[in-house]
Amino acid sequence: MFDLLLTNGRVIDSSQGLDQITNVAFSNGKVAAIGESANAEANRTIDLTGQMVTPGLIDLHTHVYWGGTSIGVDPNAISRQSGCTTLVDAGTAGAANMRGFHRHVIQPATPKILSFINVSFAGIYAFSQDVMVGECSDVRLLDANACLLAAQQHADIVVGVKARVGRIAGGNSGIGPLDIAIEIAQELRLPVMAHLDQPPPSRRDVLDRLRPGDILTHCFRPFPNSPINGDGNPFPEITEARERGIIFDIGHGMGSLGFQTSQQMLEHSFLPDTISSDVHALSIDGPAYDLLVTMSKFLAMGMTLEDVIRCTTLAPATAINQPQLGSLKCGSAGDASILTLEEGDFEFHDACGKSLRGNQHFTPKGTVIDGKWFGARN
Repeated sequence: MFDLLLTNGRVIDSSQGLDQITNVAFSNGKVAAIGESANAEANRTIDLTGQMVTPGLIDLHTHVYWGGTSIGVDPNAISRQSGCTTLVDAGTAGAANMRGFHRHVIQPATPKILSFINVSFAGIYAFSQDVMVGECSDVRLLDANACLLAAQQHADIVVGVKARVGRIAGGNSGIGPLDIAIEIAQELRLPVMAHLDQPPPSRRDVLDRLRPGDILTHCFRPFPNSPINGDGNPFPEITEARERGIIFDIGHGMGSLGFQTSQQMLEHSFLPDTISSDVHALSIDGPAYDLLVTMSKFLAMGMTLEDVIRCTTLAPATAINQPQLGSLKCGSAGDASILTLEEGDFEFHDACGKSLRGNQHFTPKGTVIDGKWFGARN
């Protein structure tokens, strides 16, 4: 007998090339059966006729150190709102406060939370409407040994090293924080996630340093440091980086997704590798809102449903080397997202205030986390 059985849903799973109406069963916190083998009795059965079932959605770029930093949002609330089962925190905590993040937020949270550790000792400590101080602007906070030790002590949750560079996040420190982060990541054998805002440094400075498997977030940002030149073509260093195996992540946030940039990149068949929200205290009320809104924007810009689901399930799981996530194969983590695709007339906004209309919008209907059912926010 299964613990939980989901019946008659449209199951979309990129890891198995699956898109069909079928059943998914869970036992002991894992996927127990799918398809014809998922027909036995269960302690709880939920009919999902007319709804989609995907592997648990993974938001690769969030800030969920709620209560411990000004940037953080409540992980339980955003999980219900976005239908996500795994939230990857993009460097809110550094060596100084990773222990508090782990104990007070990650351990009691309902969704799974993994984290990039910030190369800055203090993490993102001053990010609000009133106070904005880039944590990488003071090189005295960039201690490689402290970051390495904290990452090793929290190896069960740390999936990489985050460096925020650019005039806003890094001030006069230039490319230095990224160089330090890469050295730490090499020691840990983990990827780096690089944030890039306004120059300096330039996109080429950053991309030339990134290694295969490293992640460039805010990859479809508007000018400056956009991936598109004035003629509407991707810069050569952008295409060269993809060929080298650099991962391009959206990281929408409050200022890092432009519709013009995105549409031009998509016109050149340059799809993002991963779609993420960069949800935080200054983007949760717009323009990003959450992962489902960000996904809906890419549907409106012409990406296929299958590609959007892959970019929020299998692809982010692969990027952070978590093969048990992002799949509904038997034995995988017992995580699933239940969604509907509402039809209508929807208006979306990017980080530049420009609008785009679409006729579809993802709506959360529930999640399964470790084989247990959780209803959506409504």
